[in-house]
Amino acid sequence: MKQGALQLGVAPPANRGITILDLFLRLIAIVGTLASAITMATTNQTLPFFSQFVRFRAKFNDLPSFTFFVVASSIVSAYLVLSLAFSILHIAKANAVNTRVLLLFLDTAAMGLLMAGSAAATAIVQLAHNGNNKVNWFAICQQYNDFCKRVSGSLIGSYAGVVVLILLILLSGVALSRR
Repeated sequence: MKQGALQLGVAPPANRGITILDLFLRLIAIVGTLASAITMATTNQTLPFFSQFVRFRAKFNDLPSFTFFVVASSIVSAYLVLSLAFSILHIAKANAVNTRVLLLFLDTAAMGLLMAGSAAATAIVQLAHNGNNKVNWFAICQQYNDFCKRVSGSLIGSYAGVVVLILLILLSGVALSRR
């Protein structure tokens, strides 16, 4: 029965479960990375200074690290949406090894890009929360509390996306080892 299932292109039960989990994890990663990109891109806060006419504004694109984070998260989200087609193909066809290897490499690259963007933004968020007395950089989160909360929340979703991508890489390795 198992050999006949492979000839027809239907996934064996063990690999079918892996491919369905792969699809489910990709959907979770899309939600995390897309929500992170949207949250960061829409983050800004304006504070009055002495009067209504003089105001200080904090926007995500004031800091290049946050801009890189939004671009990286958006690219990874777009990639994950496009990769859904291959994930669905793997549910239908068990012997699609080449596309699984391609997804393994692309998932690894996406994880690296997302991790780089998240790490860059995390460094700036840490400075915003704690400052650095040695170089006279003051913590701004006491004044821009809403801005810092949104940025920190965005990072949580992004790191969740990194964890899901790591799980996808491991899952692809398991699926390829069963061939």
